[in-house]
Amino acid sequence: MSGPRPDLVIRGGTIITAADRFRADLAVTGGKITQIAARIEDGAEEIDATGLLLLPGGIDAHVHLAQEQGDGTVMADDFDSGTRSAVAGGNTTVLPFALQRRGQSLRQAVADYHALAEGNCWCDVSFHMIITDPTPQVLGQELPALVREGYTSFKVFMTYDDMVLNDAELLEVFDVARREGALVMVHAEGHDAIKFMTRKLEESGRTAPYFHAEAHAHIAEREATHRAISHAELVDVPVVIVHVSGRDPMEQIQWAKRRGLNVFAETCPQYIALTKEDLKGLNMDFEGAKYVCSPPPRDRDSQEAIWQGLRDGTFDLFSSDHCPFYFDGEGGTGKDNPRARTSFKWVPNGIPGVETRLPILYSEGVSKGRISLERFVALTSSNPAKLYGMYPRKGALVIGADADITLWDPERRAVVRQEDMHHGADYTPYEGMEITGWPVRTILRGRTVYAASEGVTQEAQGQYLAREKSPQRL
Repeated sequence: MSGPRPDLVIRGGTIITAADRFRADLAVTGGKITQIAARIEDGAEEIDATGLLLLPGGIDAHVHLAQEQGDGTVMADDFDSGTRSAVAGGNTTVLPFALQRRGQSLRQAVADYHALAEGNCWCDVSFHMIITDPTPQVLGQELPALVREGYTSFKVFMTYDDMVLNDAELLEVFDVARREGALVMVHAEGHDAIKFMTRKLEESGRTAPYFHAEAHAHIAEREATHRAISHAELVDVPVVIVHVSGRDPMEQIQWAKRRGLNVFAETCPQYIALTKEDLKGLNMDFEGAKYVCSPPPRDRDSQEAIWQGLRDGTFDLFSSDHCPFYFDGEGGTGKDNPRARTSFKWVPNGIPGVETRLPILYSEGVSKGRISLERFVALTSSNPAKLYGMYPRKGALVIGADADITLWDPERRAVVRQEDMHHGADYTPYEGMEITGWPVRTILRGRTVYAASEGVTQEAQGQYLAREKSPQRL
């Protein structure tokens, strides 16, 4: 005797996991995957996925949304536009950052961020925290309590005047993370080296956006990466080195992994699709500001190194570091503002990319034979779910998992155009890039939230996810 009809049956697609691929039907009931078989009986709703890939919904574990800047600059995406852009790019979960301002309670920062997200999310979300003011109150009470409540990861900065922690503060924060079982994400760039290079460049009149890449030199990233790893080894705590840009910091991470240290690594689309030459704009003009992010894109050799690291396991995660600003913001609130025109150091650091993350990696990686489909799924969904305490509810196409599914057309060709983007920014740094392979439907807990033929559909139905602690190994 057969059971009740599934809510949804997806037929005829090829299911891709981090370890396998096979053709099968997939059934969903109550927002969960309930059956995977060669043939499933009729469902209340059916989708013909012939010729398509069924992927676990993308998990972008590094995005910035609705983040206050404090200098008059306006972030171009709030939760509504940022998560719309995410689902249009095949993502079903994103992890943005609740930023603690200096002098602010960490718990208050988290509460304020929840208020911005409430009712405005088109995909599921979970929050990392950013620690900028590790007071005794924060380290002794607030941070441990929040970790136990499911905020199991946080980020620290080794640069930026208003966020940098000194070495003593880093060690204290790492020690709390070790004791509480939290995962530390590290922005590894040497603050003093960047300030020194910035001053020298400005003194010589080299102030165009291109010189941001010179100030944020690969040497400063290499040194800070080594220092962060050394601190983590001393304290015996796992860390994630985020947005790694090229060969030099990679070599430090490879050294750590060979020693068996719990060091994980993330890279991003800008490091395989852009180079520092893009920061020159048309002719060393201000158009180059569109590509200013930290760390900056490097050179072709760095791109090749990144690809090798994506293949060989140096990198565990491929995230967007979506950090969107307007180029032409009203009243000087974008990248093109009067102060930024005086020096690269005032150009807001960050570029949009949550919607193009998966298509760029698929097109440049899978379609061009650089990485396998299984590796693609691991880097963009399964590994983020495991590392950040959401697996197997997320990042897996298995019985009992949330029915977060991206239907992918491996043959669909498209050109990246700003007019097609769903983000709030007024430009995309990938304008004109030719893509092979694109998401055609994004399903969140069994309900279509994006279809290529219709756009973003239904109402905002994203949920907040409390997370488990990170595993020591992937």
